Amino acid sequence: MLKTVLLYSLLYGVALPLLAQKHPLPDPLILNNGKRVTSANEWRSQRRPELLERFANEMYGHSPSKPSGMTFEVFDTDPKALRGKATRKQVAVYFNGKHEGPRMDVLIYIPNQVKGPVPAIVGLNFWGNHSINSDPGIRISPSWMESNRGNPYIDVSCVVNHRSTEACRGINARQWPIDSILERGYALVTAYREDIASDEPATKFTTGVHTLYPELQNRGDNFGTVAAWAWGLSRIMDYVQTDKRIDAKRVAVFGWSRLGKAALWAGVTDERFALVISHESGAGGAKLFHRGVGENIRRLCTVFPHWYAGNFKKYMDQDTLLPFDQHLVISLVAPRPVYIASAEQDKGSDPEGEFDGAKAASAVYQFLGTTGLPTAQLPPLQQSVQGQIGYHIRPGGHDVTNYDWAQYLDFMDKHIKK
Repeated sequence: MLKTVLLYSLLYGVALPLLAQKHPLPDPLILNNGKRVTSANEWRSQRRPELLERFANEMYGHSPSKPSGMTFEVFDTDPKALRGKATRKQVAVYFNGKHEGPRMDVLIYIPNQVKGPVPAIVGLNFWGNHSINSDPGIRISPSWMESNRGNPYIDVSCVVNHRSTEACRGINARQWPIDSILERGYALVTAYREDIASDEPATKFTTGVHTLYPELQNRGDNFGTVAAWAWGLSRIMDYVQTDKRIDAKRVAVFGWSRLGKAALWAGVTDERFALVISHESGAGGAKLFHRGVGENIRRLCTVFPHWYAGNFKKYMDQDTLLPFDQHLVISLVAPRPVYIASAEQDKGSDPEGEFDGAKAASAVYQFLGTTGLPTAQLPPLQQSVQGQIGYHIRPGGHDVTNYDWAQYLDFMDKHIKK
């Protein structure tokens, strides 16, 4: 019988459920001492802190606290941006308070048709603030920019010597439907990943925020780049709390791909985010390593050695044997709403593994008295399921589409829109 199962598994690529049964997922409601969590207070005071510590030690690394000298400078305000639909603000965040120090530019669009403080979406972008809209008022990012390497989602031939040019305005607007976001009554707040930390292995830990914390490197639980991006999202939130046009208690954090990994960790480590959207985040995001499908730990630690802490390398080739997994990370968002999404052809992200991560986290949501994920079966294509955990899978590949955004805005309407 076992030989038959193994042969079927090899032919049809379903070996993982067998492995998962042999090496079951860690129970999020079992304490390190082996005892079961019996109350919401015990989850809050014991289990959640010990899980946070484990992931900081073994995977993401330890992040610094808010810098005491950080300052904000609003260097641009246009109350009639985007044909009068929005107020545009641009804010320089000086991490150490010094103009010659590392700086992050934050771009904000606030809908003009809404009175009073509005809810907001905070997320990092891949190609600079100027890439998400052709608005000529957006400052062109001076930071290092990835050159065109046959990217299937965006033409970055406008990048010259790893710097953006005027021709780069709006090149990534398709993935950021600003008009739709504004029409639904949400502000959009974004910043460029490279302002925070380098995504190039050759320059890892030598730019952005990493230059301020050398003591957090050269150790096993070092401050990795995914954690740095999450830290940067929290620094954006620090500014948002000072802006009277935005309701800081109704802010969602969003990210796609590697930035979806960062958005999830930001939602875990910063509970000021009222809602979390982790879009096609795959390995190190929402998907389960225990399945052994898609991108694995060895690839993460060799192709992207800067993303996670050094201690994570000891788990290479041990994906199905991990003493932890990403359902525990999703659980740490509870009971706040979280949305996980996949694409059918995005095999590296392992759509089934992303769904299974959400499903396994549902136990904590239900334990804390919420609905969790409202289905135990992978839903059909383009059928959003929304409890306190939301999920959908759509046709196509690794991308962000209008369909994805429509589901996220509906989810936000349900949970954080008054």
